[in-house]
Amino acid sequence: MSRVPAFLSAADVQAHLPSASLLIPPLEAALANFSSGPDGGVMQPVRTVMPVAKHRGFLGVMSAYSAAEDALSTKLITFYEDHSATSPGPSHQATVLLFEPSNGSLLAVMDGNVITAQRTAAVSAIATKFLKPPSSEVLCILGAGVQAYSHYEVFTEQFSFKEVRIWNRTKENAEKFADTVQGEVQVCSSVQEAVAGADVIITVTMATEPILFGEWVKPGVHINAIGASRPDWRELDDELMEEAVLYVDSQEAALKESGDVLLSGAKIFAELGEVVKGVKPAYCEKTTVFKSLGKSHCSQGTALTRAQGMAVEDMVAAKLVYDSWSCGK
Repeated sequence: MSRVPAFLSAADVQAHLPSASLLIPPLEAALANFSSGPDGGVMQPVRTVMPVAKHRGFLGVMSAYSAAEDALSTKLITFYEDHSATSPGPSHQATVLLFEPSNGSLLAVMDGNVITAQRTAAVSAIATKFLKPPSSEVLCILGAGVQAYSHYEVFTEQFSFKEVRIWNRTKENAEKFADTVQGEVQVCSSVQEAVAGADVIITVTMATEPILFGEWVKPGVHINAIGASRPDWRELDDELMEEAVLYVDSQEAALKESGDVLLSGAKIFAELGEVVKGVKPAYCEKTTVFKSLGKSHCSQGTALTRAQGMAVEDMVAAKLVYDSWSCGK
């Protein structure tokens, strides 16, 4: 007799995954396994995206299995282009299904929005741990959406910045961010003002053309580039991409759908998992860019713009949530 799967709401997931910091150790291991190829035991087919043409929507499917964790999951994510204030629900919605690998039974259905935000921020923190300048005092966040909040939380937990700055195209949202989070955050009126002298920069915007230029940043800065997940979208200009040492989560994905990589012609130096494993060096004294994308396939030139990252990252987070929930039963 099969058991009824658990249904975990966003509040449930948040309760069992209160901080992205909890994901850092298991995600480091998963990234290393992913970059080990077949020997790493990670099976992760390309993400598929199916259009729902009548309603200008898309359904994405992201699946992964990891032998090391013996965990199996699929994330379903929807994106509707015509979302507006009059449309019910958010434009992006995600659900994660966690399975029992030994027999395929469904263990849990859980909210995927919290998982996506937390695991993406955790991976950025891992990249920053390895690639940030030795003495990093100024953090700059470009963008003030969900990912800005999750990144701020884990970055202020993991690192000791003396100053945090934020810029957003809509200044009111940047001011709301500064008023909402714990700690002092300086709201800047322009990107150039925000990034001047910054040691670590996080770009979490919906920009389609470059907003961050190489001439504005100091040598040796580390940049986590999270947005611009389509092959024709950019956050960083050519000068910055060409001068930086470029790291990615998945080389295959970056060469298929990252406009920052494809349009600049920048050469990828390493996957982050290779740095975690110690087979590729972390050039923390040089200007570095970590481009977060993950494996995906975009149909008709359209990407799910908030589905960055890899399915194995969702799997790690979902297993942690489920294990914590199970222990509390």
